[in-house]
Amino acid sequence: MNREEVIRVIEGKGQGLPVPLMYDFWIGKNVFENEEISREEWLKKYPCDIDTAFHNMPGNTKGPAEDPDYFWSAPGKKEQEGVGLDAQCLIEDWEDAEDFFDTFPDAESPAMIVGEKEKGDKYLLGGWWYCFFERLWSLRGMENALTDFYLYPEAIHRFFSKLTDFYMRGMERAKEKWDVDGFFVSDDIGIQTAPFFSLEIFREFFKPYYKKLFDKAHELGCHFWLHTCGNIELFLPDFIEIGLDVIHPIQRNTMDERKIAEKYGSQICIWCGIDVQYLFAFGTPEEVRTEVRYLMENYHRPEGRLMMTMGNSSTSDWKIENLEAMYEESMAFNAELLENVDDEVL
Repeated sequence: MNREEVIRVIEGKGQGLPVPLMYDFWIGKNVFENEEISREEWLKKYPCDIDTAFHNMPGNTKGPAEDPDYFWSAPGKKEQEGVGLDAQCLIEDWEDAEDFFDTFPDAESPAMIVGEKEKGDKYLLGGWWYCFFERLWSLRGMENALTDFYLYPEAIHRFFSKLTDFYMRGMERAKEKWDVDGFFVSDDIGIQTAPFFSLEIFREFFKPYYKKLFDKAHELGCHFWLHTCGNIELFLPDFIEIGLDVIHPIQRNTMDERKIAEKYGSQICIWCGIDVQYLFAFGTPEEVRTEVRYLMENYHRPEGRLMMTMGNSSTSDWKIENLEAMYEESMAFNAELLENVDDEVL
């Protein structure tokens, strides 16, 4: 599919168009014994309707050669050995965090937007990993992050405001450099059964800053895509209200897909993520085909609003035959859509 067709699908104007496929985004070389060439050769057999050009975000404690000061923590901090990713605490106390704020990374850094990207016919997606909550817990540790909203509300607003300004300038630079069509960020704010925090916390600390990012994307003529794992149904009406264009993945087995599709399927584009906790490693090709067909039939709307991918990144135990079944069933569904389209619609 070309750029204009994907845009029509995202915006609910895709009458008569197939479902865009973007499975390769989450399929790593670990599926191919860490052989990147094998991965690339295998992927050539299948469609990929979207291209990517991602920002480089600062490191936690170290910057790259082109800008050694491009890192998040205050100078002199070191990551703790033998401590889990979500237990690192690089901002020990918000009451003594002026060094952190004073040395905040520069959004004009040459390390942020690196390399050339030729603008082709495909939709070009920019973006970065870790937005607000993920950025918070990666610097404060998960336990601190979950209590900071109550104990240090002013510091969190200050931090999220600085992040927002930083991200918005990065969006401007990506548009200037690569002419991207959309921005994708990750921010896991749910667990299997519920969000991490209440609707009140979301509306006070997240919604205003997300809205600024969404508005900036639209000002630049782009869409905004959000990856957020877990059950985030509570927040979907607010995300839609403030202009989120694409939501991923509606994680399998955390929410009722039929309910989500019926309530929100015509209001927001769903970048549907196929289950990765069981299916690709332990399922059979037939189970994969059944799942793909179920999801595509459930979420597809005549006007579009559906794109397909998997729920998260690959692990080395994924079976090639299951990935082949996923592609084949998706392509079969799209072929059936096109067969049933009235020529006048196209």
